[in-house]
Amino acid sequence: MTHIEVRNDAAANRVTIADVAALADVSVPTVSRVLTGAAKVSRVRRERVERAIAELSFRPSAAARALASRRPQVIAIIAGDTSQYGYAEAIRGVEESARASGYTVMITVVESNDDAVVEKAIAATLSQSLAGIIVLKFDPPGVAALAQMPHEVPIVALSGVRDTSVPQAVIDETRAAEELTNYLLDLGHATVHHVRVPASRREDGRTTGWRRALRTAGRDVPVILDATWDPHSGVAVGAGIAASRDVTAVFCGNDEIAMGVIRGITDAGLSVPEDISVVGFDDHPLAALWSPPLTTVDQDFARLGRRGFSLMLAEIAGEATRKYSSERPPVVVRQSAAAPSRTRGGA
Repeated sequence: MTHIEVRNDAAANRVTIADVAALADVSVPTVSRVLTGAAKVSRVRRERVERAIAELSFRPSAAARALASRRPQVIAIIAGDTSQYGYAEAIRGVEESARASGYTVMITVVESNDDAVVEKAIAATLSQSLAGIIVLKFDPPGVAALAQMPHEVPIVALSGVRDTSVPQAVIDETRAAEELTNYLLDLGHATVHHVRVPASRREDGRTTGWRRALRTAGRDVPVILDATWDPHSGVAVGAGIAASRDVTAVFCGNDEIAMGVIRGITDAGLSVPEDISVVGFDDHPLAALWSPPLTTVDQDFARLGRRGFSLMLAEIAGEATRKYSSERPPVVVRQSAAAPSRTRGGA
């Protein structure tokens, strides 16, 4: 810890909040949080700040006290991406709700789950005076950010699978994926192949629901086919699916990949759903306009963002009695799935 020498009373009167932060080895906003008691600060950091205040004989000015007494009106969003449909819609839901409640929103993008990258992003976020932080726990960077986040301010996570670390707004992807897989089985398909998008965990809720439905029905669980976030990767996967005569139904991890898979299948001279059924997940705005219109799951990410912000408001007010908000998104049946073709599936 850096030592700051205070020579006399006159010098002490010139001690600033920045001096306290430097001596305590914390950020200026952390000192402000300790002074106001308006947000959670870890016991270790609080004690360091209190020792620094005592050592420096720090007395905030009247103006500083007035400023510090104002509740922060900024909500930070930490996300691994902002370009993907689900991320952008969740952020929109948070921002619109925040604006309606008198808050502004800042966004920090965590580009990878590398420790140094995550630490830098968290430090940049916590350098601001915040009312709270909402983490999009959709991918490995989001999971890493939540795991490393010190609980100095209220934190809420948006996710597809529940855990108990912080208050969470959740879309029950597992049950929705199970329902979507069962829909394909009910059409008469012997099994359902799965094209997986990159997950926040070793196995995400969509994959878990797909696997559970097949095992419950006593069906074979095919080898998972992996795609990237780039829809073009779905085209390559679709071409491989078209070449495999045992594939009659495909559940894709999101709609954009499903669109790519359909393109790969049709480029190979086959038809959807006449030869192969393809379904997606998310209900992307283009899903209803695709050819054929895509059967999918309506995630409503904007609503997820709004639910997350409601949890955040309760946390900020210290009135949070409900730490968890979950909804199961509905299956939207369109025209990309049908009964299996008699010419495929080993027939």
